[in-house]
Amino acid sequence: MGFQEIGIADTELSEAEERLQRWLAAGRHGDMEYMGRHGTARSRPAELVPGTVRVICARMNYWPAQAADAAATLADPTRAYVSRYALGRDYHKVLRARLAQLVERIRAQIGDFGYRVFTDSAPVLEVALAAKAGIGWRGKHTLLLTREMGSYFFLGEIYTDLPLPPTSPASAHCGTCTACIAACPTGAIVAPYELDARRCISYLTIELHGPIPEDLRPAIGNRVYGCDDCQLACPWNRFAAAASEADFASVRNGLDRATLVELFAWTQDEFDARLAGSAIRRIGYERWLRNLAVGLGNAPPSDDVVAALRARVDDPSSLVREHVAWALARHGVRVDSRLAAKAK
Repeated sequence: MGFQEIGIADTELSEAEERLQRWLAAGRHGDMEYMGRHGTARSRPAELVPGTVRVICARMNYWPAQAADAAATLADPTRAYVSRYALGRDYHKVLRARLAQLVERIRAQIGDFGYRVFTDSAPVLEVALAAKAGIGWRGKHTLLLTREMGSYFFLGEIYTDLPLPPTSPASAHCGTCTACIAACPTGAIVAPYELDARRCISYLTIELHGPIPEDLRPAIGNRVYGCDDCQLACPWNRFAAAASEADFASVRNGLDRATLVELFAWTQDEFDARLAGSAIRRIGYERWLRNLAVGLGNAPPSDDVVAALRARVDDPSSLVREHVAWALARHGVRVDSRLAAKAK
């Protein structure tokens, strides 16, 4: 099927449920209202899919070894940094198809059974289940980690009524290391194993629909879709294996080397066409431009950067106009008072 590991978890998630409730009560989910919308169905699999007694958990590597060096791209403020997981094809489609194939393999052996397939597509506590299934442990950055392959992989689940024997949980190996916490540009990892999504660059550039808080924009740098800093700093990712799946191994549309100016010039039609089949397309053109405007505001001053921003100072979107005005102000360019008023 192309998975690197598969494990089986039972459905007892009371500890994870308590942690989720504390996180929600603290408001650390930001605008992600869907995190609390389904009540306990997220932490009680049988409430989401009646009859579920086990969860088959799988992971698949996504690290694109042929992509431009991540650290070098982050260090070049004229280039746009896209999280490595999004450089290839949309993982939702790939993993769902492979999990469906696995279901058919099981059905061929035992006949019909109850199941439902998930890949970051429903209220599922993926990391907690994967940790119970023994395919990794929760790192201090809250992502799943393995000693053999680090953390650059996707997770998928099959909820089933098959009473399969659970696999043993993996032991944790973060030790005293706090590299991920120190590496976070916005201080989103507020304590070991605790993430405040409201400060997380992945949340700000992907999940957040409105304006990015001004005080966090400078720290975003050139990260226009997601952030990998906590993973790049993790010592276990020295052992990360390259993706064997062609859809993840290859880079689409040169997104590993593109400049901020280049991407900011894309039209709506170009965005839709070039990012078809990409996870990035899910945020939409407006938020794509918002993120790029922040990157341009953080870029070194140049005629090209200022010209690119000026070209969108009267953009139809008030969200884009606001971030363009902020970016131009960072370069010492005053926006016409009429347009500035429209941007607010």
